[in-house]
Amino acid sequence: MEKKILALLCLFFAGNLFSQENQFKILKTNSTEAVAGASISSASGVVEVSDEDGIFSLDAEDLPGSFQISALGYETLEVSLRGSESLQEIYLSPGSENLSEVVVRSTVIPKTLRKVPASVNLVTETDFNRTDATNVLETFNNVPGMYVNQGALNTNKINIRGIGARSQYSTNRIQAYFDGIPLTTAEGELTLDDFDQESLDRIEVIKGPTSSIYGAGLGGSINLYSKQPEGKEARIKTKTQFGSFNTMKHSYQASNTTQNSSLFTTYTNLTSDGYRDNGNYDRKSALVNGSLKTSENGSLSYLANFTRLKAFIPSSLNEEDLRNNPEKAAFTWGQAQGYESYDKGMLGGSYTHSFFENFSNITSIFLSFRDAYEPRPFDILKEERVSAGVRSKFNLNTQIFELPSEISFGAEYYNEWYETGTFQNLYEDFPGEGSVLGERLSNNEQDRNYTNLFAQVNLEFTEKWNLEAGFNINTTSYSLTDLYTQDEVDQTVEYGFDTVFSPRIGTSYEVGEGKNIYVSISHGFSTPTVAETLTPEGQINTNLEPETGINYEAGFKGNWLQNKLYTEVSVYSIQIDNLLVAQRVGEDQYVGINAGKTNHNGIEFLANYRFLLGSGISLKPYVNGAFNFFEFDEFVNNDEDFSGNELPGVPKYTLNLGVDIQSESGFEFFGNFRNAGEIPLDDTNSGYTDQYSLLNFKAGYTFNVFQDLNLNLYGGVNNALDENYAASIVTNAVGFGGSAPRYYYPGNPRNYFGGLQLNYIF
Repeated sequence: MEKKILALLCLFFAGNLFSQENQFKILKTNSTEAVAGASISSASGVVEVSDEDGIFSLDAEDLPGSFQISALGYETLEVSLRGSESLQEIYLSPGSENLSEVVVRSTVIPKTLRKVPASVNLVTETDFNRTDATNVLETFNNVPGMYVNQGALNTNKINIRGIGARSQYSTNRIQAYFDGIPLTTAEGELTLDDFDQESLDRIEVIKGPTSSIYGAGLGGSINLYSKQPEGKEARIKTKTQFGSFNTMKHSYQASNTTQNSSLFTTYTNLTSDGYRDNGNYDRKSALVNGSLKTSENGSLSYLANFTRLKAFIPSSLNEEDLRNNPEKAAFTWGQAQGYESYDKGMLGGSYTHSFFENFSNITSIFLSFRDAYEPRPFDILKEERVSAGVRSKFNLNTQIFELPSEISFGAEYYNEWYETGTFQNLYEDFPGEGSVLGERLSNNEQDRNYTNLFAQVNLEFTEKWNLEAGFNINTTSYSLTDLYTQDEVDQTVEYGFDTVFSPRIGTSYEVGEGKNIYVSISHGFSTPTVAETLTPEGQINTNLEPETGINYEAGFKGNWLQNKLYTEVSVYSIQIDNLLVAQRVGEDQYVGINAGKTNHNGIEFLANYRFLLGSGISLKPYVNGAFNFFEFDEFVNNDEDFSGNELPGVPKYTLNLGVDIQSESGFEFFGNFRNAGEIPLDDTNSGYTDQYSLLNFKAGYTFNVFQDLNLNLYGGVNNALDENYAASIVTNAVGFGGSAPRYYYPGNPRNYFGGLQLNYIF
């Protein structure tokens, strides 16, 4: 009898052992809010749904295993789960459909998007997945108020609310950071083409002057955040893509996460023959980022990136060639076989420490370099740049006048050593050989440095009403050393700009559940670039002043229909003084002058909606756009009055319509229609580009090859309507020798792409 009882007990405990359930709890990122109704799926389909407390259970026999967790309003998460005796927590990030609950990190004091009294847009993984991944800047054209002139893979310029539109060939007047490391140079130039979306978690764009936070950034700021490994796991990913114009991209990733550390690495190689003559492109880049918990109250994060580029330059065309022969290169650039090449890298580290529960600090140090060589028809340019700096920020949670408050203050110092030299290009003396290095024409060294002191305070008057106010104090100075002695003219000089004080104040009020209105006033400035301070003779123009401006803005951010619909509307007016104008003095040569004032008035809007279409299929239509009313207020140049004319280089309006379809089976589809209005070509408004429309499609399917290994197959078409259009323009182009002015960079015709991606979790 005792033996029978013992056997029954063994069977009972063995049954419990083999049917033991492991419990998991799903929470919203950076909070203790449970996520109810989340679907937990394996290769065989949905296996569980989280309860009202965010908890679900899995049998021990199903673990370890790979699962997909999805919930309405959150980004889908792929995670490897293992058995444990204790409750395991899983965090889901709010998706683009629930933007209002995303915590914005690029403001000095982090806050949910809905409560930030400013126009902030997020570029998320969903936005990345809509494109062919050859140029991350393409995603910015889906941000209302932003416009990217795309002349080639390496010839791009961004403008935000029309600021930066008059730049000739590159982006300026916009501040940018990658995990807190400055990407904009001390002179104000910005290149984001070097980074691949595969290494990014998301991008945050603050539109309008952000000088109260980041110093020189009249147009706004762009903050890139590196992708972080998910869960405690090791993962490798490889991706291969092919496309029109013999475009190929290979990407390799590896990551590993433990309880106290994480490591993420990415290597990509992108090559293309290009649609146009003299358009070959070859870029190799590697990125490493990670974190290490050093103590209970401290952690270290690090980032390193290296890029090697060689990209030929077809340059701009006149109107006849745009319409009839858009694939040709500009004659002189084709004969010189002009290109740009550089090695570029950056290295930085940040240490975060909590002194007390309500007082913390994050300090970052960084170093970057760029070694460049650029043969152009009119000369050959050699550049070397080394930059270093430090940024430290303190955050304190406290009370002011018995009101819950947050205070942030800190400083940033940046120093840049920049050496440039020009040489004769003897390509005309050696027909068919391309550019040939000749005698030196100039050799200058510029040292630039700036210091930012910043502070901000946030006050919560009530649960619905909050106020934030901040300021930045900037000092910028330069020195020029003339290293070229053959001309017996010493151009050595030291100079600096007056100290700039940039304040900002904004307030947000919740008018209904999940619905906020805001107003703000902010000051901004941007200093002249090297190209604008130097004359063609290499002399420095010390009479230039920084551009300054004030932004007045009001807006609404709100959720509707049980958070299925999210909408934003903003209206703004920016008045710019000391407008910096690129004045053409020769073929492809410009100098900068302060020539007047501009008014930037506009309306921006967006709406994202999500609903379920049948079982396991979500449909997410969206619309966004901007209407621009940009004009010269007071502008006289060369005794010609342009006051009242429209600002060149930016479309009168932009409109995006799209739909994303995703299913639990692994199928996804992205469709986008973009329409851009006419763009004035010059200050006189003597001509405009045609408005144009682009239709893009992409579809993909993801499935498990076997446990822990999945395969994604995808393909798409860009410019499905085969539109002939100007993707970028050179403002105020001038024809020489009787030739027509070369305003236009043609966009790519209809083109195709496809690829596959393997993802393996250890």
